Amino acid sequence: MAQDHRLLTIQDISCVGQCSLTVALPIISACGIEAGILPSSVLSNHTGKGFSAWTFRDLTDEMPKILDQWIKEKIDFDAFYTGYVSKAQIPHILDIFKKAARPGAVKIVDPAMADNGKLYAGFDADFPKEMAKLVAEADYVLPNLTEASFLLGQEYIESGYDQAYIEKTIAGLHRMGAKNVVITGVSYEPSKLGAAVSDGKKIEYYFHERLPAAMHGTGDVYASAFAGSLLRGKSALEAASIAADFVVESMKKTLGDDSHFYGVKFEKAIPYLVNRLEK
Repeated sequence: MAQDHRLLTIQDISCVGQCSLTVALPIISACGIEAGILPSSVLSNHTGKGFSAWTFRDLTDEMPKILDQWIKEKIDFDAFYTGYVSKAQIPHILDIFKKAARPGAVKIVDPAMADNGKLYAGFDADFPKEMAKLVAEADYVLPNLTEASFLLGQEYIESGYDQAYIEKTIAGLHRMGAKNVVITGVSYEPSKLGAAVSDGKKIEYYFHERLPAAMHGTGDVYASAFAGSLLRGKSALEAASIAADFVVESMKKTLGDDSHFYGVKFEKAIPYLVNRLEK
């Protein structure tokens, strides 16, 4: 895709806290891609560790109104990237896919709903079935292993799994309808972490060093960099490797600063991202 094409990202926005739209908009823009946004909700700050409370405003009712206006204005998009959304919003998103897409529009779905073997608070047991409707429309789906397990209704294995388990998981996501699958957080040895990338014909891997830390919002940083890199013409494997290395660089910029508990300093790593995209 050319650099002047337009992407719409649909997810929540925290006024403070480096996740979701707060990272997606600057990262996609840094990739040289025009980014439109559709906030699914607005929060005063994110709901992760470190904050005692937050305000929340759901924007589901605004979605069809915004789409109607886009149709009137003849506003459409070359790509879509979805993140954290609610069950009630999924039908509206599917409608946007149909009515606001340019020919050949690419759909990137990050099924942000779970981690570490558990669904996020606020999602019930039926939510993965609804998210599967977005996955079925996806050109690229980017789950972590927990999310993939919930989507498929299979046992989540935290560690000690083998390549056959990953390949079985990938095959299941393809059967759901996803054209390309990128599973994040894959590890076959303690010192390495990475992604498995499949186009339905072959599976490729990219691994990087595992840092001794877990930081909020890294999944959103990864998905945003992947989307931006893909739209810059990189292959899925190249986009997955650039996104992974960008997350590592962002984490390294943050290590040692205990006051920065609410995300990673991705801004300081943007020059690295831009440099990688130019190669």
